[in-house]
Amino acid sequence: MKLLPLVLLLWASLCFAVSASAATVLQEYLPAAKASDLVPGAESFGPVRDDLAVAPVLMGGKTVAWVFITSDFVGTTGYSGKPIHTLVAVGTDAKIIGVQLVKHSEPIVLIGIPDAKVKALVAGYAGLDLVAEAKSGGTAHEVDIISGATVTVMVIDDSIVRSGLKVARTLGLGGLAPEAENAGPRSAIDPAAASPADWTEAEGDGTLRRLSLDVAQVNAAFAEHPDERARERAIGEAPQTTFIDMQAALVSVPAIGKALLGPAEEANLKDWLGEGENAIAVMGRGLYSFKGSGYVRGGIFDRIVLIQDDVSVRFRDRDHRRLGSIVLAGAPQFTEMDLFRIPANAGFDPTKPFRIQLLAQREVGPIEKVFHTFDLGYQLPQKYLSAIAPPVKEAVVVAERDEGSAQADLWKRIWSDSKLKIVVLGSMLVVLTGVFFFQTYAVKNAKGFYIFRIIFLTVTLVFLGWYANAQLSVVNLMALFGSLVTGFSWQAFLLDPLTFILWFAVAAALLFWGRGAYCGWLCPFGALQELTNQIARKLRVPQWTLPWGLHERLWPLKYMVFLGLFGVSLMSVEQAEHLAEIEPFKTAIILKFIRAWPFVAYAVTLLVAGLFVERFYCRYLCPLGAALAIPARIRMFDWLKRYHECGNPCQTCANQCPVQAIHRTGEINPNECINCLHCQVLYQSETVCPVVIKKMRSRAKLAASPGGAPIQQPAVKA
Repeated sequence: MKLLPLVLLLWASLCFAVSASAATVLQEYLPAAKASDLVPGAESFGPVRDDLAVAPVLMGGKTVAWVFITSDFVGTTGYSGKPIHTLVAVGTDAKIIGVQLVKHSEPIVLIGIPDAKVKALVAGYAGLDLVAEAKSGGTAHEVDIISGATVTVMVIDDSIVRSGLKVARTLGLGGLAPEAENAGPRSAIDPAAASPADWTEAEGDGTLRRLSLDVAQVNAAFAEHPDERARERAIGEAPQTTFIDMQAALVSVPAIGKALLGPAEEANLKDWLGEGENAIAVMGRGLYSFKGSGYVRGGIFDRIVLIQDDVSVRFRDRDHRRLGSIVLAGAPQFTEMDLFRIPANAGFDPTKPFRIQLLAQREVGPIEKVFHTFDLGYQLPQKYLSAIAPPVKEAVVVAERDEGSAQADLWKRIWSDSKLKIVVLGSMLVVLTGVFFFQTYAVKNAKGFYIFRIIFLTVTLVFLGWYANAQLSVVNLMALFGSLVTGFSWQAFLLDPLTFILWFAVAAALLFWGRGAYCGWLCPFGALQELTNQIARKLRVPQWTLPWGLHERLWPLKYMVFLGLFGVSLMSVEQAEHLAEIEPFKTAIILKFIRAWPFVAYAVTLLVAGLFVERFYCRYLCPLGAALAIPARIRMFDWLKRYHECGNPCQTCANQCPVQAIHRTGEINPNECINCLHCQVLYQSETVCPVVIKKMRSRAKLAASPGGAPIQQPAVKA
């Protein structure tokens, strides 16, 4: 029992990889890099500087360039939710000499698009002039978008440019230097500024800024594209048709927020925004959507980006809210109205000019697109600003927040934005706990319990799986092992609230009920298998029951798969993650079957097998189920009731168990049981269970016997 706290902590913390906080990413990847691959003729790298995560590139003993990893300087979170590490060498003239993609976890890139294609695109940043990028706000170059990997490419582009500018400015490369503090008059938002009276005034004084494009303008822009197919596939609508009419306003300014949103919605906006955060309202109509649908899968709005000097802000779904209506008089009808939050640490200054860049796309093939950008410029009108005195020189130095504080702010904001998801998941866990604790009453009505289980599994699949992407994986276990080796930190664990809550629930459930609480009720892919099997049964698809001998010999397969993956992870976590594709979770749940056909075919094959053999994958192949079964042996309670007659002679439960987890001798195998509680339904069944039927007959016989019931005396007439 002394091992219980250790095991509980171990299994409660599944699912997250944590790197050592003291070391930089550059120190981790630089030893494996070759200097001449980045800078032709270079001989070696010098030591990493103590004050900055950069290292000199040496040729003939002299420094000819500096090398760094983008993730040490800017956020590089991609489509997968994990960082994309890019190694960059920048010369003394502030021109990038070489770039290498050294580490990523992008599912679309790893599977849907050849890795060589993305690496070639990254290498193409060689020659990028950071001085020109500093002058243009990071848009002096054309972004070579790869169809199907828009978010990934945009994150890579953003990280290379922004981190390059930070390094170049810090080191003074190419004449660049850190921006000096403005000693002249400065401005601040005036909370007492007057609001515009109507939409016409707001447009006239610059409160609202507009980007209006018709079909003719867009066709003309794509006519200059180097890809001939872009010219051949012009939009067919009339030239004067509105392609997009997009307008924007900085609604975090009190006077603008009250005018556009109204008092109630403006108050909600204030509650949504944290200290130092700003927000813009973007409205649009026409043929083209400024949102698109990519954010639904990837969480990033890939068609718009806010740019101010060399600061660029790409909005994620957690920084987005739909805008129900605009209260300002004279406002036109829009098909899209949305609010976007600008994080406090983005470096955005609302008093300075900025622009919203729109990425317009055109399909040139079945899966290929080309792109063109258009800008909506914005500067806050002077009437919303008030002059403030320049800061005293001694007061300029402000203590920079440490990384721990930044991470804490990040996970707190993520939890705040995930309130609805957390409440739904918490409700599911409370309901499921109640069912397990009071299972005798929960399963009393067989039909009612069946309906309840189908509804619960549907919520698990649709909400936990397809909507919230809260699908646990064996990769989490390998990540946990890596975190225990390299250093443990709760901060990183808290960045995914649903996964964090789920793993704690799983840890507790392992002590009380075993692995079945998750596998049988909370696993989205398990729910998908069972629901499709139930549909198959309704359609009279024949169900196959494997011979017990074969079934028993197939059980160990999943344990072998798990041990094999764990062994590979000791040598290479990356290789183990590739092999973990034996789990169809990413294909069927996370990516919703939007993936390369071999992976879709594999997932569909498992589901088809499950139409004939219920939960085929869970029974024989799932390494996650195997991993959970191992600590489940320590469970402290046995909640599933059995009769002495179970297994000898009665085989009813064994024959009807959906996953054949009951031995012929009557024992329930806790390693294979998914806690569906079907055996407990049968345990109380007055029409199926022989023991219950026998007891009922005995009671009926006793009641019918002369001494079995009190004799009714005839009434005596007065």
